[in-house]
Amino acid sequence: MSELSILDAFAELPDTRRSAGQRHTQSLCLALFTLAVAAGNRGFLAIGDWVKAYHDELVVLFKPPKGRLPSYSTIRRTLLRTEYARYGACLSQFFEIQPRAGETIATHGKGLRGSYEAISDDPNIDSHPAIMLVSAYIVERGLILDPYEVDSKTNEITALPAFITQMALKGVVFAFDAISTQKNSSDHYRE
Repeated sequence: MSELSILDAFAELPDTRRSAGQRHTQSLCLALFTLAVAAGNRGFLAIGDWVKAYHDELVVLFKPPKGRLPSYSTIRRTLLRTEYARYGACLSQFFEIQPRAGETIATHGKGLRGSYEAISDDPNIDSHPAIMLVSAYIVERGLILDPYEVDSKTNEITALPAFITQMALKGVVFAFDAISTQKNSSDHYRE
């Protein structure tokens, strides 16, 4: 297989798939998924149709063994076994998504819909609060940075200073929604 930079982007990801019966590399499956989504395909059947429609061009481009490309179900299984945070980090590094001095980063916290588990009588189900994420958006370029997961025992207001510290950016303007501009928390943002 020829070395394309998009394949190199996913080369460091640990492959958690079973080794028995593997025909395609994880890098190829993730590269095809990324390209199909970038081409506007939503859903695995649409991704499979896109791979079939551009089969000849993709075979020339990627030069897979025996001229075979993975099916949509293989791409789906690979993606379901891939850790989202690591996949996102690989994409951020590949596309070199880093805020630059003078850019504006808009932040917003949201609870993921349906991610909570209410207390139940079933002893096999652990109850937990909803997953809360703080997302960041580079306004000038329209790019989304990796979301920051908020600890379950806190909220968006107390997580933003840690998020900003983690990014450790100088010369970047942060824009917050009203909930993050409380009087007692504004001192954290001036550092």
